[in-house]
Formats: sequence, C-alpha cells, structure tokens
Amino acid sequence: MMKDPPHDSARLHVSGRAPYTDDIPLPANALHGAIGLSTIAHGRICGLDLAPVHEMRGVIAVAVAADVPGDNNYGSTLRDDPIFAEDLVQYAGQPIFGVAATSYAAARKAARAGRIKYEPLPALLDIRAALAAQSYVLPSATLVRGRPQEMLRQAAHRLQGSLCMGGQDHFYLEGQIAIALPQEDGTMLVHSSTQHPTEVQQIVAHALGKRSNDVIVQCRRMGGGFGGKETQPALIAAAAAVLAHKTTRPVKLRLDRDADMLMTGKRHDFIADYDVGFDDHGRLSALTVMLASRCGYSADLSGPVNDRALMHIDNAYYLEHVEIVSHRCKTHTVSNTAFRGFGGPQGMMVIEHILDEIARALRLDALDVRGANFYGDGSRNTTHYGQIVEDNVIVEIVQELAGSSRYRERRNRIAQWNSANAVIKRGLALTPVKFGISFTATMFNQAGALVHVYSDGTVLLNHGGTEMGQGLFTKVAQIVAGELGLPLSAIRVTATDTSKVPNTSASAASASTDLNGKAAQAATRTIRARLVEYACEAYGLRPEDVQFRDGRVTLGEREISFAELVGRAYQARVSLSSTGFYKTPKIEWDKKTMRGRPFFYFAYGAAVSEVALDTLTGETQLLRVDILHDVGTSLNTALDRGQIEGGFLQGVGWLISEELWWNAGGELQTHAPSTYKIPTARHWPPQASINLFEGANREDTIHRSKAVGEPPLMLAISVFHAVRDAIASCGPAEARVDLAAPATPEAVLRAIGAIRSKALA
Repeated sequence: MMKDPPHDSARLHVSGRAPYTDDIPLPANALHGAIGLSTIAHGRICGLDLAPVHEMRGVIAVAVAADVPGDNNYGSTLRDDPIFAEDLVQYAGQPIFGVAATSYAAARKAARAGRIKYEPLPALLDIRAALAAQSYVLPSATLVRGRPQEMLRQAAHRLQGSLCMGGQDHFYLEGQIAIALPQEDGTMLVHSSTQHPTEVQQIVAHALGKRSNDVIVQCRRMGGGFGGKETQPALIAAAAAVLAHKTTRPVKLRLDRDADMLMTGKRHDFIADYDVGFDDHGRLSALTVMLASRCGYSADLSGPVNDRALMHIDNAYYLEHVEIVSHRCKTHTVSNTAFRGFGGPQGMMVIEHILDEIARALRLDALDVRGANFYGDGSRNTTHYGQIVEDNVIVEIVQELAGSSRYRERRNRIAQWNSANAVIKRGLALTPVKFGISFTATMFNQAGALVHVYSDGTVLLNHGGTEMGQGLFTKVAQIVAGELGLPLSAIRVTATDTSKVPNTSASAASASTDLNGKAAQAATRTIRARLVEYACEAYGLRPEDVQFRDGRVTLGEREISFAELVGRAYQARVSLSSTGFYKTPKIEWDKKTMRGRPFFYFAYGAAVSEVALDTLTGETQLLRVDILHDVGTSLNTALDRGQIEGGFLQGVGWLISEELWWNAGGELQTHAPSTYKIPTARHWPPQASINLFEGANREDTIHRSKAVGEPPLMLAISVFHAVRDAIASCGPAEARVDLAAPATPEAVLRAIGAIRSKALA
C-alpha cells in the first residue's frame, strides 16, 4: 500500500478549488432561506405576526410549524426537537419560522422582521439550578463497582472537591448549510454538510411525510465537523426541505456565524463532585463521583455522551472501588450535542484533577501518583464497566515519553525558575490518554462500500464515511489501491450518497477508517477474487501464480497491465462491481447494567506540556509540548500527525481560551470570533515534538491501524495541568488549586488570588 500520500483534496484546498456545499451551482429559480429565532430562553408564544416578513422585498414564502407536511421533529433519539417551535420556546435562538427569498440578504433581513409576543416562563440556565430542580432530559445513571463507601471509611487519606468544565463551540470553518432540490414525483435531493447523511435522509423524509427512498442526501466534503455535524445538520436540511416543498423551488439554507452559534449545540459542560480515598503513595482506595452535565432543552445525544463520560472517568487508571452517579440535566439553553471525544474528555478531566490534587496533598510528583494507579498487565486490568484491558501499553508510552522529554530534569529546572521569578511562573505536566474505540450503540458499528472497476482499469469507490478534512477518503482509497496493486491515481472516491450506500453510520466515534476501510477492502477483495478466478481459467494458472503489483499483474511467467486483464475479464463477462460490508467483532454492551465490552480496542497516548504564566495578567503561553501517540500501524503517518496536532490544539482551546457565556436572560453572548476565542497557528508552541508509538494493533483492524480522530484531543489535558502547576507555585506546596476550565486569564487570576490568600491565612 502506498505510504503517506497527500490528502486527496490537498491541491484543491490550497488553491481554493475544492467545492463545498455553498459552491454548488444553483438552478436559476433557486431561493435562499433564513431562520427566525426566539429571543427568550423559556416562554409561551402568545402571538406570531409574520405579515411584516411577507411584506419584505424578495420574500416568496414563510414556513411555520403548521407548514411541515410530516413530522415537525428532528430529534434523533426522542421526539423532543421541533423543526419550528409551535407554542413553547425553550432556548434563546430556537427556530420559530423559516423564510425563503430571492437572495441571501433579503432572507436574512426578513427573518428579523417577525413580531413575536411571549409569556415568559422561569428559565433554568445552569447545572446547579437544574440539579436543585431535579430537571433532567433523561433518567440518571449509576455505576457501582466493589465497596466504595466502606473503603472510603477505611482509607488512610481522604479528599473531597469539585471540578467545573465549560463547553465548547465547534467553530467549523464551513458553517451549517443544506440545499434542498425538489425532484420528480415529489422526491427530494439534498446536499448537506453532514457527518450523518442517513440521519439527514430519514429526518427530511419524516418532515415531508415521505419514505426514505424518496430522499437522496449527498455530501462530498465538509469544511470541518468535529461532531457538530452529526445531528445538527438534520435541522438545517429539514427546514430547507420544508421551504422547498412549500415553494416547489430549490432552497439553499446557509447559517451565518452568529445564527450558527446561537442555534446549534456545543460540547457539554460538566461539573463533578468527588470523594476520594488513597494511601501514602497516592494509590486510590475508593472513589465516589457525582457527574452532571448541561444537556440543554432536549436529549439529542446527551445519553451516549454522558455514558461515555462515565466510562472514561478511569482514563488509564484502575478503579477497584468506585461509584459514579451521572445526571443529564435539562436547562433552557441550546441542546448540547456530539463534540470530538464525545464525553470522554470530560470524564478523563475528572480523574486527572483528582490525582493531581492527591499528589499535592501528599507532596509527591503527580507523575508518580499517576504511575501508581495505571492499569496493570494480567492483574488490575478490568475497567469499572467490566471490560478487560488486553492491549495496555500506557506504561511503555509514559516511560518512553518521560525519558525523551527529560521530564525529571525539566521539573527540577522549573522549580529553580519559579523560586527565582516572582512574576512569570512556569508549569509542567505529563498526562496519559486511554480512549475506547467503537460506538457505544453497538448497531452503529457497521459500514458498507461500493467499488466499480471500469474496463480501462480505473476504479470508482463509494462508501458510507464522510470527508471533513480528516483524510478518510485518502486512507480508504489507499486501502483499495493496495488490494489491487494500483497507484492511488487510479482510484477516484465519489461523494457520500445515500442512493449508493444505504443505512450508513455517522462518521464519528473515531471509527470511520476502521469501518469503511474494512468494508471497502471486502468489496475490493471480491472483485480481485473474480479477476484471479478468470486469470486461472484463461491462462491455466493456480491462484498463487496471480499477483497484483504496481499497476501490473503477474500471470505465472508472463506479466500484463492491470487494465489489460480487466479489459479481457470484461469481454469474458466477469462482474467488475461489488458491494462490501463490515461489522465490528467482539463488542457487546448492556445499557441497563452498564456492563460489557463496548470497545473493540483502546488507543493510547501521552503528552508533556510546559507553560509560562504571567501572574499579573493571568495570560498563559504554551512553550513546549512533547507527544507520543499510539496509532497502531499507521496507514498514513502524515495524516495521522495532522490529526494529532489539530486535535491537541483544539483541546487546548477547550481548556484554555474558549469560553461560552450566557447572560442572566439565557442569551448566548459569545457567538462570534470577536468574543469567542479559538486557538490559531500563533498558539502552537515554539518547541513541539510529535512522535508515533511503534506497535501494531493487537486486534484485527484494517492493516492493524488504530483510530486517531478523537484521542489526541485529550492530550491537551496536560496543558491545563501545566497551568495548574504554575499557579501552585504561587502558594504553599500542599495548597489546592481551585481552577475551572477553561483557564482564561480571569480564571487564572482568581485561582492565583485564592492560593495566595491561603498562604496568608
């Protein structure tokens, strides 16, 4: 298989010639859509005067809930997400009506002209308020292992505390967009920027009162997704389709950045209250945790997100006696959704915070406390949900990284720096990652592919995965090219299309290459087997005499081009097209008991981060990062490195700079880059070492590779703890650091003030 080819769209990306949904040419009669939004967090709609909207220049149609011909719902798990709110609004920014006009500007202007009267109702806006009111979108879940309460009482040491973690906006470069084009006999073609074309297909069909085979959804590429285009695009596509149905004209609905951030869900913010017991070496004796997340007004994907948080609260550590209670809180804010890591980062933040606090209480190096709690090999190797950790390499990774990064030496140098510098403090932290790979909903661990070989020897590939810049199409094309011994230039991948590969799973859970790569491999091997069978019959050979390599086919003592063999097979009426299917083996999960093997395997990694902190302004700078990450046998090291770097920096944004802020009325105030700060290339550290851990996946994944989409984001936890380490140097050695995420300058200054006040007490 060709190693490390560039991204299949790289030339198009950098030259501006890669067409996204907004670049698709529209028919002459196409209209542009916009959405009228609620301005309050919770209330009844008492009056809806849309006459001013109809009177605006260029307006062709207005749609409300009553204009939805089918089901006014885009909820993927429960019917609790109306396309257009009818009587009740439950967050500021909720869609109430849609407008179709002759231009984008006219539609946006008209969407602001609606006159809406509300009867305000009390609004729950944060997690603590929802907990006090027992307001939940789904039932709470509890997982217990061992005898946590008894062992807490017997523990040599005990600590209690809390951690607050903020949410995060996806801030994809390409916003939410869909184009709905009415077709013959009432059918609909939808171009959608979506990670989940099948879900968009189903929601649009339900909204129009149609069946799935009446709707085709296509997506060639997205300008970023990060989980924000898993369930959210269904709303945009359904609203566009309803407007297209009403007008019988094509409608493009593209959200501007402000509307996108107001309307669509974010990463769940969490709080955790914990009680932990431990021994003199920092090894955990028992742990109880109350996890609670702000889910927003509806369920969306909050169930599996919170389940994954609960399952990843162990990170890389053995929890023998543990009780976790997980609350899924209903608030009158936008419904939160999938985001890279899918609850895993929040769960892992909790245990890393706890171990860091234990280290300070015992005046030990945090790395030693972490090491004392790592999963073992052969013993202490079963997770709190019952899965045996069979592929544990975390000790090897951490030891190798601690040595290559000179962690111990730098720890001493930083201590000397901090004792000599009163204003600029430095901090250092090493944190590990163990992340489970598979959808926790077992049914989604499947994929299909379609491969055509044409008589000139070229190949057309289609599969159920979507391309959002991560390089999935490139990796799957590499797999197909390798199976047929062809150069990558012979393979063309076409847009994800529900009419070609049905019943696709979302491109999520870091599993897209695992699933779609295997499905494409299966389809290609079927065609190759037919070619081998034909060659054996035509040339009197045995199967082992037929070899495919470098665009040529060896037939015993002779050699011909792949194109020549394919041309002859076509003339002999050999089928040169095949579907392929794959389902992940070994996995099983009982949601009721919260026991089983939900993950096919784990991906591992570790990072050492060093920061500088200005104690006068609270500003932080990432000075250096050293990363060692486990990708199994890499299919493409260039793409994998890109995912590690991008995921890490996105995690830095979540934990350091990206703050979502609502006012007292429940209105999001950080809905543009002027107020919401994502990291940029300028935030990349001056020194960075990114290395891949050597070792094949022990499970039978595609070419023994491992997923690399989500796990690198959690490497950024090391940056947050490096900031904590720098803050800790401002107070007594055993002082606890009260720092919430994100660690903005304001949060850092508050934490410094608190720790200095302890020093004076």
